[in-house]
Amino acid sequence: MPAAPEAAGGPSVRINLGRVFKAEGGNYFLLLGTTLFLVIFGLVMVLSSSSVDSFLADMGFFGGLLRQGMFALIGLPLMLVVSRLPLAFWRRVAWPSLLITSFLQFLVVATGLGVGTGGNTNWLNIGGIQFQPSEGIKVALVVWLGMILSQKQNQLDDWKHVFIPVFGVGGGAVLLVMIGGDLGTAMIMAGILFGALFFAGVKMRLLAVPVLIGVGAAIVLAMVSPNRMTRIMSFLSESCTQLSGEISSSCWQPLHGTWALANGGILGVGLGNSKAKWSWLPAADNDYIFAIIGEELGLIGCIVVLGMFILLAFAFLRIMRSATTVQAKVSTAAVMVWIIGQAFVNIAVVLGVFPVLGVPLPLISAGGTALLTTLVAIGIVLSFARGDRSSEPAPDPIEADRA
Repeated sequence: MPAAPEAAGGPSVRINLGRVFKAEGGNYFLLLGTTLFLVIFGLVMVLSSSSVDSFLADMGFFGGLLRQGMFALIGLPLMLVVSRLPLAFWRRVAWPSLLITSFLQFLVVATGLGVGTGGNTNWLNIGGIQFQPSEGIKVALVVWLGMILSQKQNQLDDWKHVFIPVFGVGGGAVLLVMIGGDLGTAMIMAGILFGALFFAGVKMRLLAVPVLIGVGAAIVLAMVSPNRMTRIMSFLSESCTQLSGEISSSCWQPLHGTWALANGGILGVGLGNSKAKWSWLPAADNDYIFAIIGEELGLIGCIVVLGMFILLAFAFLRIMRSATTVQAKVSTAAVMVWIIGQAFVNIAVVLGVFPVLGVPLPLISAGGTALLTTLVAIGIVLSFARGDRSSEPAPDPIEADRA
């Protein structure tokens, strides 16, 4: 008995669905899966670390989670939308994005719209909406550096073709953030510049002088700020390790962060059972959220977080290795230096290796602007991973004809 004919349009429907849900590359899903894990883990830790402060601020125990969750619900779909954009799009928006974000940062430091917090003027308040333009500059630099260095790929041995655009334009954007007083963010942005140049193939001898100038500028900026000098001198002295006497304001945060980590031990005190978050540790849901992770989840929880950032770096490196264009390689490298470098700095501060710099833990710490821009940056890298088919096997011509 002959088989019943298929309904009209049946095969085409199956083929179209297959195209929609076609697996991207392994690199794509490695980066996407690691990012989703860190965002979800971050929401859990933001809930735990912010519940007390949210309740005291009449926002309820879930106030911090709801706010961060709103940005995650916006950022994750936005990341997926960005991941569908072609390489040509990023070439077109490179200059406009850098100019617009730099102009917004100029408004922060040159007008009354800038909002200061913690000794830094790094926020912009327009119509009751408050955000950080410096975070947008990071994304713009990632795109712009990939575009400009791909155009200069045959002239990277000539310092004029490297230093004038990168440090003249990109350095100017970093300078605007420095004027606002946010040295930690400015250091991360400087790392993006040098990381892009290094992975683009610029020789180390050309980078030596700018690195020395950058280190000197950071030292000068630290010395002219009484707030920074107090934190640095407290870090260099042994006063913050003394257990007797009154604790100074500059020692309060790093000391209670250390106590929170020590209280966690190997297995932690249990999720939600932190003592430091009861108004003992400032910025428990932001800059010092790693201390809460260590207290509640112990050494094992800290190792898991470190392992996920190592996996994230591995995904970036694989995408860089498979990149077929200089722009994709450089922009991916810039995002990697940004996210992994910032995570390293944040964790080093909590562990007492660095003085307090005020940078959040990417994808985990509370902060809407930082979460959105980080997810957009990862979406850009996902667009490169999705667009690169060099590592995939060629399609079978017979199957292609059937389709």
